[in-house]
Amino acid sequence: MSFFFFKKGKQLPLRWKITLLSFGLIMLIIVGGGIILIENFSLTLERELGSRALAVARTVAQIEEIQKYVGKPNGAAVIQPIAEKIRLATNVEYIVVLDMDRIRFSHPLQERIGQRFEGGDEGPAFADHEYISLATGIMGPSVRAFVPIKADEGTRQVGVVVVGILSPTIARILSDIRLRFYISLFLGLLVGLAGSIYLADNIKRTMYNMEPVAIAQLLEERSAVFQSIGEGIIAIDRELNITVINDEAKRILGIDGDVTGWPVRKVIPETRLPATVVSGKAHFNEERVINGTTILVSRFPIVVRGEIMGAVATFKDKTEVHKLAEELTGVKKFIEALRVQNHEHMNKLHTIAGLIELGKSDEAIDYIFEVTTEQEELTLFLAKNILDYSVAGLLLGKYLRSKELKIDLEIDRSSHLESVPAATDSSALVIITGNLLENAMEAVAGLPPERRKVKILLRNQPGNLLIRVSDTGPGISPEILPVIFQAGFSTKQGSARGVGLFLVQQYVTNAGGRITVDSKLQEHTVIEVLIPNEGRNSYEGDPYTDSRGRPHGHAD
Repeated sequence: MSFFFFKKGKQLPLRWKITLLSFGLIMLIIVGGGIILIENFSLTLERELGSRALAVARTVAQIEEIQKYVGKPNGAAVIQPIAEKIRLATNVEYIVVLDMDRIRFSHPLQERIGQRFEGGDEGPAFADHEYISLATGIMGPSVRAFVPIKADEGTRQVGVVVVGILSPTIARILSDIRLRFYISLFLGLLVGLAGSIYLADNIKRTMYNMEPVAIAQLLEERSAVFQSIGEGIIAIDRELNITVINDEAKRILGIDGDVTGWPVRKVIPETRLPATVVSGKAHFNEERVINGTTILVSRFPIVVRGEIMGAVATFKDKTEVHKLAEELTGVKKFIEALRVQNHEHMNKLHTIAGLIELGKSDEAIDYIFEVTTEQEELTLFLAKNILDYSVAGLLLGKYLRSKELKIDLEIDRSSHLESVPAATDSSALVIITGNLLENAMEAVAGLPPERRKVKILLRNQPGNLLIRVSDTGPGISPEILPVIFQAGFSTKQGSARGVGLFLVQQYVTNAGGRITVDSKLQEHTVIEVLIPNEGRNSYEGDPYTDSRGRPHGHAD
């Protein structure tokens, strides 16, 4: 429970807590420092007074009359005037001359002369020692100097001189300097109060005017949000240490325990987050393999007031993404195939209806058998040779689409797909094959009918999967051949262009595959993809080359 309250059950705001705490500390320091300073001043003053008393006592002890008449009858008549004269001249409180029987021969109070001295601290002085003592005498606390009186050229002690100076108390010192002390204390506390308020306001502004309870609640809420997000999240600071990592990220990457504060390269050696901190560039939906898990990752720099403070990565297990993608892709392809098929069937029905209206019944029957045979033959071929339903559906949809566009799409009858390579999956094959076919069909779309030809071969071979797409289009210029796989590059107009071949490149690279391009202007373009069955790194060197083995594009 907090010490500070201004209402029952409600804590004092942080600003006032800081102000009161810092002001209290400053006041304590000022008062404590003042007391220590006064105490040190009192001790120093006592030492100076002691030295002064000792000097006066030595002077008195050297006077011949004092040495001669101390201890003698009526000696006080000679010694008292001398001692009083010196006392008044030196402004000491008292000068007492004692004989060896400790009888006073001088004293500021006349009635004390002739009485025995009982100070309690005079013993060593009668043993031929001089010293300074602090004691409380008849006139109050004093600093007293004891000096032996020696006669016969210092060979015989005949008495003792005691010189006392009243020592000032702390109360007296404070009384003397109270005005200056109060002014200094007031100014110090005033400056301390102003500084405390400024410090409290500055800290509160730095904390966005939030109370500690609100900050703790916000932190808990943020942590709960991070943990509830279905994607993995990892954030690092400028020193490349992990600042945030949620449970989904730990699950995907196979991390146990709390790794917050660890160097990110120690936890994920192959991470590219440090590069994002250096470059300040964001990257979206890159496919990566980390700790044996294929993920789709996006990386963003963390920028605060124009300065890069770190980077954050969000990623998702590609297996889960593919499940959703297969569902969406399957539905999309199915709808597209139905649309094309419906349009094609309408055209065919119109043709049949026209033949019947013209009385060409035999021609109508022959046309029906021709169309049915062609459709059934392609469907049976795909069902028998292309065992992955996603790829088979894609090929059927593209075939129907080509009929609609008056493009001659030939699916090589030597094609067969029995299994998908281990380094990829059917979703990736759909993206690779679909983009290559779409580019080829677009390339021949505006040509004369006799040149609108596209051919695809898809076949499992010993050691790899071969995908070959060729067209009789205008070809690819040698000047742009090296950049056709770069993100955003396209020879066609439109803001959404330049993505298809880039995606093909990414998926082939992640599968450890290889792309070759053979193109001749105004004749043909052949793009061939080889994906190894055994996994990544089956090919050495740049996986993107032309038909002569020369590199084009860029491997990220």
